[in-house]
Amino acid sequence: MKSMTGYGKGVASKDKRTVSVEIKSVNNRFLEIGCKLPKSMMYIDDVIQKTVKANASRGSFDVYFSYENLSDTAKKVTVDNALAAEYVNAAKSLRAQFRLEDDYNVTALLRTPDIISVSVPDDDRELVSELTRQATSEALKKLDIMRKLEGDGILRDLDTLIGNLNDYLAQVKKRAPLVVEDYKKGLIARVKELLDGYEPDESKLLNEVAFFADKADINEEISRLGSHIAQFTAICKENAPQGRRLDFLSQEMVREVNTMGSKSNDITLTRCVVAMKNEVEKIKEQIRNIE
Repeated sequence: MKSMTGYGKGVASKDKRTVSVEIKSVNNRFLEIGCKLPKSMMYIDDVIQKTVKANASRGSFDVYFSYENLSDTAKKVTVDNALAAEYVNAAKSLRAQFRLEDDYNVTALLRTPDIISVSVPDDDRELVSELTRQATSEALKKLDIMRKLEGDGILRDLDTLIGNLNDYLAQVKKRAPLVVEDYKKGLIARVKELLDGYEPDESKLLNEVAFFADKADINEEISRLGSHIAQFTAICKENAPQGRRLDFLSQEMVREVNTMGSKSNDITLTRCVVAMKNEVEKIKEQIRNIE
């Protein structure tokens, strides 16, 4: 089991080029990937997207990218010789006209605007893309370590919560068959009290009890909830992403527990239903952080 929260960093280098990728992930019902890239590097967005999608099924991923090129072809200096000649000639003219000292040297010329321009030639895109893939994969591996550690903690909590839910369901199973019998006894006692000792019409009482039994029957809900708990436990043991399926099962659990509550006309069952609702809500809260 994996959490959706984690952080990882990966670095890849070759031919004096270094790519660094940092990935931070948080909860999300779907898979969202945001890449922070400079405009000149937008061509690697597809590399990052595909690498992350191959390793994650849902969650919100923020990818931070940095690139350093220290190779000989990293930058190119260009001199505008024609413009430099104009500046030199202008300096000579000013010196002759105003009888000034000639201190216009090479250093001053290099500092003159627009004389020197620095350009970055097209990089080896194939190499940069491969380094990006390697760095992203490394970052995802480290992120996965953190997600698995947190996932182990969530799994322990879920085991406890699903165990509690199962215990309450066992109490409901034990109590449910007794509810109709208790209702029958109570009904007969109340009717006799109202009739002041006269025997009630047994057929009418049986009809009333049968109507109550049908209305209060929760055997189907008990069976379905038990099935959901078994499926939930089995899914928790799988290695594949579990979040979406567990989320669906938790919604079904809520439905069954609510139906039990609406049918319940017994204080003991009502207490169990309230307790089960509490456990299911805790389960849903934990599932929100499962991939």
